[in-house]
Amino acid sequence: MYPPISTDVLIVGGGVAGLWLNARLRQLGYATLLVERGALGGGQSGKSQGIIHGGAKYALHGALTGSSEAIADMPRRWRAALAGTGELDLRGVRLLSEAHYLWSPGGLAGNLTSFFASKAMRGRVDQVKGKDLPPALHHPDFKGRVYRLSELVLDVPSLIARLADLAEGSLLAGERISPLMEKDNLMGLHVDGQDITAKRVVLTAGGGNQALLDELGLRQPAMQKRPLHMVMVKAPGLKPLYAHCLGGGSKPRVTITSHPAADGELVWYLGGELAEAEGVARDEAAQIRHAQRELAELIPWIDLGGARWATLRIDRAEPVQSSLVRPDNAFLAEDGALMVGWPTKLALSPDFADRVIAALERDAIRPSTPPPLPALPAPAVASPFWEVLQ
Repeated sequence: MYPPISTDVLIVGGGVAGLWLNARLRQLGYATLLVERGALGGGQSGKSQGIIHGGAKYALHGALTGSSEAIADMPRRWRAALAGTGELDLRGVRLLSEAHYLWSPGGLAGNLTSFFASKAMRGRVDQVKGKDLPPALHHPDFKGRVYRLSELVLDVPSLIARLADLAEGSLLAGERISPLMEKDNLMGLHVDGQDITAKRVVLTAGGGNQALLDELGLRQPAMQKRPLHMVMVKAPGLKPLYAHCLGGGSKPRVTITSHPAADGELVWYLGGELAEAEGVARDEAAQIRHAQRELAELIPWIDLGGARWATLRIDRAEPVQSSLVRPDNAFLAEDGALMVGWPTKLALSPDFADRVIAALERDAIRPSTPPPLPALPAPAVASPFWEVLQ
């Protein structure tokens, strides 16, 4: 047990959103403490594809939605952080690709005229050909079109590690977390027998938010889970590919990102429509067979003989929306000293932090100088999920 701990802001959840918020607040002078039940990045963050979206894939019919407008500035902000000139210093985070791509198979190219002619998309996409094609599509049999997006792809494990470094001793591993109440007022949290008081408590634990909301007897904000069934494939000689392969609908037919494993090989991580409704309904073997057929049809020159395959189920925790649609922005709700948030997408973590900081400033919650934190047991950083493919 430690002496009583007091802080300005107490954060629950060690994914990218919680860690980014923690670093931003500390940079502004706030005293913070972040509590994580498991490993840092062990939930939704670590299972993401690492794409810093700029909204292009949300405008596949030529019109920008609220979501794409909200997310449009995220690549610029992340690039500045990676260069050490942004709101955080993320130098040292591994950049997997300077760009993400839209890739249309030959038969669909004509259907995209309205999308690429859209005023909203001008300046966001450039067609690439020949030697400028992504390595995996640089083949004589490739007949489609490829467009370069001003979006980037990050190595999420190195991002989590860098954000953990910026925490500077403000991380706490805690298994038993419950509200610390005085009469009907939330004063902080009770963590493994330790009372921690705070001016504000921020829940940003993804699906883990629900347990604390239940303990507080709060039915709002309500949470939804949007399931995904992702696919991983690892084979010798795979070439890098970071692209949305477009289908005939409003979502990419398949989204592929490439991740370096510890043995030096690449793992392709497949999402998009493949991982959604019908993919969720398939068992692992059926989902792998479907992914094999998709890749054989789309990129038959890629040799996947002897490849190792696996699937990964994810429940994307978000605020409730009608028909389980994806929320447009980072989400923040408040109830007294409690703030409940879901960034809704890794790229929107800076937007989530903006919302928390604006709320603190509105309520005149200013940085203070509580006693220094004792040396605390810190949570470990999660291992990359793709290392299961040995």
